[in-house]
Amino acid sequence: MRRLEIHPEAYLEVEEARAWYESHGPTLGEDFLNAIEQAVSAIERAPEAWPIHSERVRRFLVHRFPFAILYRHEEAKIQIIAVAHQRRRPGYWKNRQFD
Repeated sequence: MRRLEIHPEAYLEVEEARAWYESHGPTLGEDFLNAIEQAVSAIERAPEAWPIHSERVRRFLVHRFPFAILYRHEEAKIQIIAVAHQRRRPGYWKNRQFD
């Protein structure tokens, strides 16, 4: 099993989006979190299944929501760099580093 690493700012992106969706519908926040969890599980099962977006970074498009999970896959680990809205600030995540 590969180790899963999630950038701290990616956690914040998920929480901000969840809060926004929660304020716009009674179950939308929970639906968003479920979609993210399903996406991460799919990435863990088959990390090479999604296309390379740029410079070794792959992109998984989240079902039902306009978000993409951007991640790097190495033999022993998967690093989730960002959970990015697809229509805002393209490429803002490119300088994110892991410790």
